[in-house]
Order: sequence, then C-alpha cells, then structure tokens
Amino acid sequence: MTSDLFDLTGKVAIVTGSSRGIGFAMAQALAEHGAKVVISSRKEDACTEAAKQICDAGGEAIGIPCNIVENDDLDNLVQKTKDAFGKVDILVCNAGISPFFGPATELPDDKFDLIMRANVRANIHLAKLVIPEMKERKDGVIIIISSVAVKKGNNTTAYSISKAAVDQLVRNLAVENSPDNIRVNAIAPGLIKTHFSRVLWENEEALNKRLSKVPMRRIGEPEDIAGVAVMLASKAGNWITGQTFFVDGGDTIDI
Repeated sequence: MTSDLFDLTGKVAIVTGSSRGIGFAMAQALAEHGAKVVISSRKEDACTEAAKQICDAGGEAIGIPCNIVENDDLDNLVQKTKDAFGKVDILVCNAGISPFFGPATELPDDKFDLIMRANVRANIHLAKLVIPEMKERKDGVIIIISSVAVKKGNNTTAYSISKAAVDQLVRNLAVENSPDNIRVNAIAPGLIKTHFSRVLWENEEALNKRLSKVPMRRIGEPEDIAGVAVMLASKAGNWITGQTFFVDGGDTIDI
C-alpha cells in the first residue's frame, strides 16, 4: 500500500524551536499527517499559541517551553512529552542560534562555546534521551536541521562549524543506531524567509544579488522544508538514514 506512505497517525513528535519559522511549519505538517506534536521554544506563551493554532486546525499539539542550552530543560521536555503522550517516536532538532556574524579572527570564545552548546551538544543530549526507548521499540526517527552554510565559505564561522558537526553527528548516530531501525537524517535549508535569517533577506538589493545565483531564483519559505521532514519521518523515508538533504532551490548545485 502506497496510500499510507506519509501517514503519521499514532506517532509522537517533538520539534524544538517550533513556535515559528521552519520549526512551526514542520510541526504543522507533521500534525496534518496525523502526528501528535510537541511545540517547544524558550517562551511559554509562544509555545502555547503555536500549539493552539495546530489544535484549531484539527491537529493535536501541546507546548512545552525549553531553553536548549540547559540540560535540565531538555530532560523536562522529553519527560513531559512522555507524561502527555507516553512516548517519543520522532525527534526534530530544529532550534539553533547564531549570535555572531563576522570573521573567524574576531570570534569570541564565549560565543563559540555557546553556539556549539546549542547547535551540537543539545542535539546529542536529546538523542541520548530518546534513543533508548526507540531501541526497545525497534523504531524511531531523528531529524536534525543543518544548513547550506556547510558548503560555502562565509562570515558565520562558528555557526557553519556547528552545522558541519551536525552532519557528522547524523552519520555517526545513523551508523550506531540504524541496526535498531532508528533512522537519523539532516535537512540543510538554503536561505529561508524567517525571523532568524532576516539580516540576509530584508535588504532587497542584497537579496536579489544573492538570488541571481540560485537556479530557482527565489527565497525559500518554511513550508518548503516541511514536506521533506514529513517524508523523512514517515514510511516514505523507511530506507533513508545518515543523509543530509540540501533543500535550497539549487543553490549548492555548482559547489
């Protein structure tokens, strides 16, 4: 049967950084395909509002605030998810930070440490929390958001390094856990129109210059990432693991 390839009925998904932007679009799409979704970001009111939007549209969602740099918050996120829904089938690590933009020679140590803690260590910690139960069930999906920044030299040194680490983390987790039917993949978005990336798209002249080198000649929308997340989380992605999917309108074709 191919009619149920994208059916997520009965699945429980945590999506970090999901009160808006790419995270919310993925959470929304997972819910539309039947998953019970946990919305998570730092602000409780934002989580509650995003979950309400999904519920109002006929989905099932709750909000659990979480600061990804705090291990106690990550522990609480997973435990409260289990309290509410009994399990975690799908973990989508979307939350990330990029508090420094500039040359590597000016990168402060504390900013580098914070970026690595949020963008890499938090993902490892969450994986450690959910993998044991996935192994027991012999079923589970982990999706981590990477970036096209891993393919190009740029002025986001620490962020790019952290996303390169994400790609390697995905490969290692896949090798370690795929024998237990736990699939681990990454999605590397190109330039997406979100609050997080607004410094890269709100200047129209600079944006047009950048888009002139993108084959599809447009900026991405959060929904452009959501479909890939559904595919990787569902039966449609049953034989995919350890991969990074570049969803960028063709931006990295000539790299």
